[in-house]
Amino acid sequence: MTYPGFGAYGAYRGQIPMQMAMGQPVPGGVPSVAHAASSGYSVYSGAYAAAADPMWTFFSAISGQDGEVDAEELQRCLTQSGITGTYTPFSLETCRIMISMLDRENTGKMGFNEFKELWAALSAWKQNFMMIDQDRSGTVELHELTQVIVAMGYRLSPQTLIAIVKRYSKNGRIFFDDYVACCVKLRALTDFFRRRDSMQQGIVNLVYDDFLQCTMAI
Repeated sequence: MTYPGFGAYGAYRGQIPMQMAMGQPVPGGVPSVAHAASSGYSVYSGAYAAAADPMWTFFSAISGQDGEVDAEELQRCLTQSGITGTYTPFSLETCRIMISMLDRENTGKMGFNEFKELWAALSAWKQNFMMIDQDRSGTVELHELTQVIVAMGYRLSPQTLIAIVKRYSKNGRIFFDDYVACCVKLRALTDFFRRRDSMQQGIVNLVYDDFLQCTMAI
């Protein structure tokens, strides 16, 4: 079994064209940078490389001396960056699960490399959302979220798709913040499952405590 949705950061592979490739600047945001290899780790290393990056000055102003941001700092950083454009800024809860998605050392914080990886993901997810939010209302309809999930490559049952739509909809619509939260959780849970599916068959044996550690953290 393969996991086509994982690592694609929500980039469409279906009929809806991507007008902006991942890594290109986001309208209203700070300059973006090319994404690293598919492993998810940045090609940057060392203080000199970070200082030379156009996003470092912006990130370091929020992170402070420790070079990392917690959920509240990430929320402030993303709000000030303007990456959401005309859409409502990300909630604190969405920022928490963003950190959990990339928190490989379980510190509860995000470093510069993880921030760059997140930025690339958000840039692509935002473009997907804008493709279906033609009237720029900041919301999409239920069937449109289902189309996005399928177009990302996730092969889910109708029952699972219905459960996801119900979880992230408000009064029959999905707001941008909830849409991103959905994308984050789909990627994080798929990553968790994929690492344990050594045979790539879509089946794993989970220890209860391991299951709780993952689901409660996201």
